[in-house]
Amino acid sequence: MSKIAVIKTGGKQYKIREGEELRIEKIAGDAGDKIKFEVLLMADEEGNDVQIGKPFLASKIDAEIIEQGRAKKILVIKYKPKVRYAKKKGHRQMFTKVKIGKV
Repeated sequence: MSKIAVIKTGGKQYKIREGEELRIEKIAGDAGDKIKFEVLLMADEEGNDVQIGKPFLASKIDAEIIEQGRAKKILVIKYKPKVRYAKKKGHRQMFTKVKIGKV
């Protein structure tokens, strides 16, 4: 019976499982570094045995940084009709890819 957990990082919440890899907002560290996440909620797959933190549980989730990178470029275009105004700008969001350890 595997467990799921909800963690909060970078202003977002993520539902995670053991061994899962996910991209999160950039956090400090190099590839191979170990980090810990505070847990908001922990439960088993069937939804039994749910533990909810106030706001966090005492346990922490271990993870390992796999890579630091930048996502694909997105284009931001501002346009106003009839006034010859148009601006085009690109943006590449920084991310950290992590592998979740024991839940």
